[in-house]
Amino acid sequence: MIAWDALDPDRPVLVLGSAAADTIAYPQTPVEEGAASPAHMRTASGGVARNIAETLARLEQPVSFISAVGCDATGDRLLAELEALGVDVSGVIRTEHAPTGRYVAVLRETGGLHFGLYDMRASETLTPAHLRDHAHLFAQASVLVMDANLPKATLRTAFALARQAGIPVAADPTSPLLAPRLQRYLPRLALITPNHHEAAALLGRPLEPRPFEEVLRAARQLVARGVGMAVITLAEFGLCYATAETSGHLSALRTEIIDPTGAGDAFTAVLVYALLHGFPVDDAIRLGISAASLALNAPGNVPADLSLERLYDQLVV
Repeated sequence: MIAWDALDPDRPVLVLGSAAADTIAYPQTPVEEGAASPAHMRTASGGVARNIAETLARLEQPVSFISAVGCDATGDRLLAELEALGVDVSGVIRTEHAPTGRYVAVLRETGGLHFGLYDMRASETLTPAHLRDHAHLFAQASVLVMDANLPKATLRTAFALARQAGIPVAADPTSPLLAPRLQRYLPRLALITPNHHEAAALLGRPLEPRPFEEVLRAARQLVARGVGMAVITLAEFGLCYATAETSGHLSALRTEIIDPTGAGDAFTAVLVYALLHGFPVDDAIRLGISAASLALNAPGNVPADLSLERLYDQLVV
């Protein structure tokens, strides 16, 4: 496993996966099956990989992005926003065979997810051949970060190209439905950041957010299966993490939840950034928690004023 402190933070982080437009609905009355309910709604640029790419770019980390969007106005906007932040989007496919991805989330009154729907057909156009055509982006990168919104053959090619380039791989399992796609690649992951539902899918057994001892055991099991660092996020209960040398539980920061979407993506992005820039494991994880807290307390998926200063300020509030 490649050590984080051996990596060059001046080289781009290569981010691979989904880009989408999000619609988030905040019901104003209890949602009843078969009935329309009044709701406040917002739209924002989203997709796990796209959110990670934006977060890294706002921290002034060089980023290359491989994804797929439709030949539509939404795709135009998503790419223009990333280009304005300095992200290299030369690896993004413009496909006529599917619309730009969409994600619709209906939230509970408490702010948690009631249910979500997504259309990521565009991601199916990310073929192994497309990745091989952009092998130079792997060769130039310091690390590959990806979500699980990828066809199985494309995942296999991504890991092969990362191995050829000699770069570590970090993965966000994305959802319990998609997480099992990563099971066979656990020994090749330097970092994985599932929530407890996704960790359960990876391990093939039930997992609740408490007791923490059981979640810690799950994180250690992922490490025993070959993962360099496993971080299982637990929403308001914080997270549990494990490496070959250490493990522990860290609490979440108290914060008002304005918008729950994107918090996990912010955590993953900032954790990768901190590890790449030489932060010790505990400090890197705490900085990731700070990023999740800022994302929860801001409208949209990525705080527009994100910076290292804001991350540090959030830790001492």
